[in-house]
This record gives sequence, structure tokens and C-alpha cells, in this order.
Amino acid sequence: MQSRPNKDRVLSMLGLATRSGNVVSGGFATEQAVKRGKAYLVIIAEDASDNTRKKFSNMSSFYQVPCECYSVKETLGHAIGKEERSCLAVTDEGFANSIRKHLLDSK
Repeated sequence: MQSRPNKDRVLSMLGLATRSGNVVSGGFATEQAVKRGKAYLVIIAEDASDNTRKKFSNMSSFYQVPCECYSVKETLGHAIGKEERSCLAVTDEGFANSIRKHLLDSK
């Protein structure tokens, strides 16, 4: 059996985390999760606007939440069963650590 690329693993993990209720998406929900200390990982789409990328990377840095740029809006949205999403936050530490590991492996 062939192993799937890490990119698919990240998207699969996001889908699992979403189904278990551990992902919030969209600018407002992501911002609230980070500010309330509920976010363990923020993912920003690579094709998000410069303003969005700057806002969430600065916010993540300030609140000491890991932040990664990954994939494109359409793919991120599709992975979590929604429309395009510029950013999302993983609110479960286990999922966040696992997704982050796959993200770092794919670099």
C-alpha cells in the first residue's frame, strides 16, 4: 500500500478535527479562539490577503499560538466541509500537535 503525501494527511487531520468539533474557521471565530486561549494552532491560507496573513501571524505571535501558512482557501475550506476559508484555528491540543508535525514534515 502506497503512503499518502503529507499534504493529504494534514487535510485529513483537519477533516477529523472538524468532525469532532475541534476546528473553528473564518476570521472572527479564529480571532476569538486565539484571544480566549482556545486555539492551539492557527492555519492561514497561502492565498489569503497580505492583511489577513499579517493580522493572524502577529496575533498568534502575541498570544504564543503556533501559526502556519498552508494550502489555498478553497482546499482548506473543502477539507473542513465549508466554502473557502482564509484562516482557521484548531482547538484541540492533540490534533494541533499532530497536524503541526505533518506540516513540519512536509517542509
